[in-house]
Amino acid sequence: MNIDVLNSKYAPLSPEQRIKELYKDFERVLFTSSFGTTAAFLLHLFHKVNKDQAVHFLDTTYHFNETLVYKQQLTALLGLNVIDVKPEEWKNKFTQEDKTWNSDPDLCCSINKVEPLDKIKPDFQVWVSGLMSSQNKYRGSLKVFDQKDGMLKFYPLVDLKEQDAFDYIKQHQLPEHPLLKAGFNSVGCFHCTVAGKGRSGRWVNKSKTECGLHL
Repeated sequence: MNIDVLNSKYAPLSPEQRIKELYKDFERVLFTSSFGTTAAFLLHLFHKVNKDQAVHFLDTTYHFNETLVYKQQLTALLGLNVIDVKPEEWKNKFTQEDKTWNSDPDLCCSINKVEPLDKIKPDFQVWVSGLMSSQNKYRGSLKVFDQKDGMLKFYPLVDLKEQDAFDYIKQHQLPEHPLLKAGFNSVGCFHCTVAGKGRSGRWVNKSKTECGLHL
């Protein structure tokens, strides 16, 4: 289906309606989650629509322990089928010993995030992500559907704000990420994330604003 046709069809719909329509148009759906501060919103929506949808989690080995605890909590609460996607062990070990996140954060993200996901993407027709256009300048140009390196991307929350996600999580009495109260509005790898509003705590003092998965 043409991407312009898809965007015209899905744009007027609510996030939940978009997810329901997705399963009418596509069979092989890749859903990734970082189990970050807004993750419970999209995970809960998919749980309502399709409880059998697998959730792929990029296990970089650099997640905060609080994120891993939160992942376990949401997995148990929603009965999620979580599949861990891991980098090649020798490459990951190299980044640990080299502290690549300091000298070349793009390479570190490529090894531990981009490459592992690239290996499984050909098995799917569409890739779901919880990006919102309000989160930064790059994401501001996104629509419900986008194309990247031949992969169709689906952003059901694209026209919402992060506060909408936090309100939903509170309204549905879902647990919040443990680091949220500590001032971490966005949570990534522990060596590249500090407390901060929006995504201001990610890759501080670096020109980098994205890990590379969505660029």
